[in-house]
Amino acid sequence: MAANKEEGSILKALDSAKTQLYHYKAVVVSCMGFFTDSYDLFVISLVTKLLGRIYYQVPGSSSPGSLPDGISAAVSGVAFAGTFLGQIFFGCLGDKLGRKGVYGLTLLIMTICSIGSGLSLGHDPKTVMVTLCFFRFWLGFGIGGDYPLSATTMSEYANKRTRGRFIAAVFGMQGVGILAAGIVSVLVSSIFESMFPSRAYVLDGAASTVPQADYVWRIILMLGALPALLTYYWRMKMPETARYTSLVAKNADQAALDMTRVLNVDVEASSAKHDQARVSTDEFGLFSKKFLRRHGLHLFGTATTWFLLDIAFYSQNLFQKDIFTTIGWLPPAKNMNAIQELFMIARAQTLIALCSTVPGYAATIWLIDIVGRYLIQIIGFAMMTVFMLVLAIPYHHWPLPANRIGFVVFYSLTFFFSNFGPNATTFIVPAEIFPTRLRSTCHGISAASGKAGAMVGAFGFAALVKAVGMSTTLYIMATINFVGLLITLLVIPESKGISLEELSGETEPEKIEEKIVV
Repeated sequence: MAANKEEGSILKALDSAKTQLYHYKAVVVSCMGFFTDSYDLFVISLVTKLLGRIYYQVPGSSSPGSLPDGISAAVSGVAFAGTFLGQIFFGCLGDKLGRKGVYGLTLLIMTICSIGSGLSLGHDPKTVMVTLCFFRFWLGFGIGGDYPLSATTMSEYANKRTRGRFIAAVFGMQGVGILAAGIVSVLVSSIFESMFPSRAYVLDGAASTVPQADYVWRIILMLGALPALLTYYWRMKMPETARYTSLVAKNADQAALDMTRVLNVDVEASSAKHDQARVSTDEFGLFSKKFLRRHGLHLFGTATTWFLLDIAFYSQNLFQKDIFTTIGWLPPAKNMNAIQELFMIARAQTLIALCSTVPGYAATIWLIDIVGRYLIQIIGFAMMTVFMLVLAIPYHHWPLPANRIGFVVFYSLTFFFSNFGPNATTFIVPAEIFPTRLRSTCHGISAASGKAGAMVGAFGFAALVKAVGMSTTLYIMATINFVGLLITLLVIPESKGISLEELSGETEPEKIEEKIVV
């Protein structure tokens, strides 16, 4: 098998290496971690109605039990609080200890806490909710670490021609995870409904929630541990990225060895030493004036656009069941038993994911290295603004039975353009434009800003709807998306086809010359 002989630069060898088996292997390993992240974060929205029926049913009430507002917000949003802290903590740790050294730890935390979330010790409401929130917080903490580590690892392995596609493929597993959460919930609820049928709440309130329903949500949550556990071995087998080993750890011999072993590129340690000499030695810190001058505006742009995007995105995802109920797309809760309600909610989420969320990610993967990050983010924010206004302006038109399908179509299009748009690009750009020694940290800060937006959505959306109504809430979401569009236009750079070192200012474009002989 022919190998590339690189005489002067590991960085150039990485940027110019042909796409090969190890690239795909790295994508798959990173993808499975992100699949787990997505499944665990979004599956909770499917089971909250069931939790309300099981633990907060009032005997003789005319309507099924539901989680109190504060508890519902805590159950839905506590994982985001953990994710917020995990992104900052593991982002910094990834730059201090290396990408690989921290990678496996996040998977172990996710595996243990997925299982713990399903066990949630006790049977009385208070104990179950407290332990569920405890494990969901630490689950989020582990998930938080996966964001900067997966993104930076993939960006540093990929060649510059297909780098966007590979990072987008990792993030695209968020859509697959959402789809999987819906499918798993549909299957588990179908099995339990066939084994333990019961009447609708309106016909027999006490019997509409069978005792076995308590197993349903636990099984669904615990299944999130499986993909994380399966990929742990392969994640730990991945070597450290050559960029980190060469430019941050300053270990030229190891960088050359890793390159030769996994990317079929035959290099000498002198190549890494040449890179170390060529890359800027001005190692300014994150809180320095030089960082503020060179990258401060970029960090502001990546953090604020992610923050604004996640307010709208997570509000839509976590509370789409409430929106569907509002417009009458789901039957009234009292006309179903507890497990049937879970089935209907999961089926609706699965259809939305299948028809708009997953195709949006697929379009990004296909076009990201053709159209570029900048234009895709602009298109996404612009179209999200338009479709939110389409839903908001004639809002009282949509609940009419003849118009409900139209509402679902436009609502789905907002999902499509969030995923073929800023939901993907806000993940990709911070993994490309910052210096190697600060890349994981800056990505973690940007991602944490996004999770701050997710917490605003998780804790504030329901309260906002109650305070001002769904129509006004949609107007507010449209405004948020429009502000994201403006910041993108003014601040976010294009990174398509440019080496990481050129983007970050670690080298000048003319200082890396191609010297690859096939």
